[in-house]
Amino acid sequence: MESGTLLNDRYELVKPLASGGMAHVWLGRDRLLGRPVAVKILREEYTSRPDFQERFLKEAQAIARLSHPNLVTVYDFGIQNGQYFMVMEYVEGEDLKSFLHHTPGPALGADRPQPVDLWLDITIQVCEGLGLAHRAGLVHCDVKPQNILLNDELIAKIADFGIARALGRSAAGEDPSKGELVWGSPQYISPEQAAGEMLTPASDIYSTGVMLFELLTGRLPFPGKDPRTLSLQHMLEPAPSPRLLNPSLPPELDEIVLRALAKDPAQRYRNGDQMARVLKTFLAEHPGILPEAAASEIEAEEEAVIDWRAVGLGFLDLIAVGSLIPLWVYVFFLYNPPGK
Repeated sequence: MESGTLLNDRYELVKPLASGGMAHVWLGRDRLLGRPVAVKILREEYTSRPDFQERFLKEAQAIARLSHPNLVTVYDFGIQNGQYFMVMEYVEGEDLKSFLHHTPGPALGADRPQPVDLWLDITIQVCEGLGLAHRAGLVHCDVKPQNILLNDELIAKIADFGIARALGRSAAGEDPSKGELVWGSPQYISPEQAAGEMLTPASDIYSTGVMLFELLTGRLPFPGKDPRTLSLQHMLEPAPSPRLLNPSLPPELDEIVLRALAKDPAQRYRNGDQMARVLKTFLAEHPGILPEAAASEIEAEEEAVIDWRAVGLGFLDLIAVGSLIPLWVYVFFLYNPPGK
């Protein structure tokens, strides 16, 4: 594809925005409505299979029926010269992964408190978007920071709904270690997804838990270097406590993250709505949350600052009191003369 290419006599490709193993994303222009759009063109190796074509179309139709402020809206779906593409809402901003990299916090080696309330607010938005899809019987299958788009007002929108799911169904029965694209992203994959088992809304909750772990600590819970190792770690190794990496986190928040990362789907939050409610309750009980370590540092700094105004006033008080001493002595001897 090149700039200026016209899809379905309506969508003009303006410039490439991103490219991944699954698709190319272009900034486009809807000539009919005169608005910018995002055009995702799927790679040929995925769209050449008839089974995938049917499933992907059904997924696109299902997602297009959803309307939520935290979901990227799907406007259209088309095929041109054997290439499948989706036309979606264009979100001017950046993805959460990029935002995380330039947002300072203690876990990232910066010198100011990590914005825990910000990360929780973003995660709540993600959970609420997932909640609507879960109520409609849909599972995202590839929740990760790269698929969360943030606009200038920090409104989170989930992208790529249905693509991983369609690919996963198309490849059912294959070895999940053969390719991350079919089975989601290895860093954020759920244990049952890594094992090639049936997926439920709880699978998205696990991936959301991995993402929240990363937001709160600056690191992923499992450090595997290749898809197979990561899949085994998600299936077999217990997730570490976020407080081991960020001791300033409240124990209650630690418990929330670890429940989302439970190996057994039945032990996790059931869906996005439930996890959103839990996080909202936590925020309500911890207004203006500030890491304990940062709060202690601020308190220590305040105690260490010398209030020169108070010192000056105290010095003047001392002078004033001292100047009255001769008067007190005179009055004392006036009423108590020596030798009396």
